[in-house]
Amino acid sequence: MIYLDNHATTRCDPRVTDAMLPWFSEHFGNPHSSHDAGKQAAAAIELAIADIATLLGAKNDAVVITSGATESNNLAIRGFCTHPRQKRRHIVTVTTEHPAVLDVVADLEGEGFRVTHVPVAQAPAADAGVVDIDRLTEAIGDDTALVSVMWANNEIGAIAPMKEIADICHHRGALLHSDATQAVGRIPVNVLASDIDLLSATAHKFYGSKGSGLLVVGNSNRRVRLRPQIVGGGQQRGLRSGTMNPAGIVGMATALRLCVDSMTDQQPRVRALREKLWNHLCGAIDGIVINGPELHAGNRLPGNLNITLPTIEGQAWMSAASELAFSSGSACSGAEAAPSHVLTAIGLTESMARRSVRFGIGRFNTEQEIESASEILIDAYSRVAALAH
Repeated sequence: MIYLDNHATTRCDPRVTDAMLPWFSEHFGNPHSSHDAGKQAAAAIELAIADIATLLGAKNDAVVITSGATESNNLAIRGFCTHPRQKRRHIVTVTTEHPAVLDVVADLEGEGFRVTHVPVAQAPAADAGVVDIDRLTEAIGDDTALVSVMWANNEIGAIAPMKEIADICHHRGALLHSDATQAVGRIPVNVLASDIDLLSATAHKFYGSKGSGLLVVGNSNRRVRLRPQIVGGGQQRGLRSGTMNPAGIVGMATALRLCVDSMTDQQPRVRALREKLWNHLCGAIDGIVINGPELHAGNRLPGNLNITLPTIEGQAWMSAASELAFSSGSACSGAEAAPSHVLTAIGLTESMARRSVRFGIGRFNTEQEIESASEILIDAYSRVAALAH
């Protein structure tokens, strides 16, 4: 199978696997135990977290390890908004956020918080899918506790101007959270430079293992208090109880280091593969349209390609091209029958959204794979379109 779904998850890099393996069977001590085996595991975790912090431009004690970005989003949003010292009752987010953010704020809305969903630029604008800064500014008021804006969108690759958004939030006394799941490891992410207060990410999106995530809490400019969401042991300064996973944390640090060190080379390479795929498809299929920012606009993830087909539904295309792995939407909302909320939020009709697919090109994809995938996709489209007529 040719794997073109790197927004859903990525292959664990063999170098990451190698770094993790000793912590499963050779050095298996509980990092919270006081004997030498435990101290060895604790030291490995400390070094890994320090590396993660350095790579993200954060302080060592700002990094909280979680099970993934969904838990990180819950801890960030719910943890901050429900802290006893936090009295504001308004949350601002964006219509195109991941369900791991939208569902959390919906729960809080049911608990009495007021929520504002800010729209994004509409298709076919060059910045389609990027949050409307004017509307965001208008939405933030004196009672706004938290603003949550995804750094890079998981379906259409739209990149938000995070430093500009942080300045707007802080001017009104609100804090900024970003679900940076798709950004970390793909584009430069620096918590201090962008002045973000809370940042969520997960290792399996940047060639690490599933089940390992992180939340950066605060930076040198502001202190952030969170109400713990998992209690029962007091680990991680009481912010997130539970035995820590040395293998997963070492692997996450290794994966992030590999991404940051290779980013200068990988970004143009992956972008070129994305454009090769697009050129092949649009040269053979009349009427296909790109969803999200323009490919050359500079505010789109390098490996992201989301397109709408002229006649057939995305699911039918996927079934006909079963040798390939790609997507008709977010993997985390794949069980939903409704069309993509991201695509309808940028102005696509329900029919257009159902005729859309997403490709995510990554580190392990090759030119030959893109050539082969293009042939398979074009042939599959011809067969399904002929049946549709």
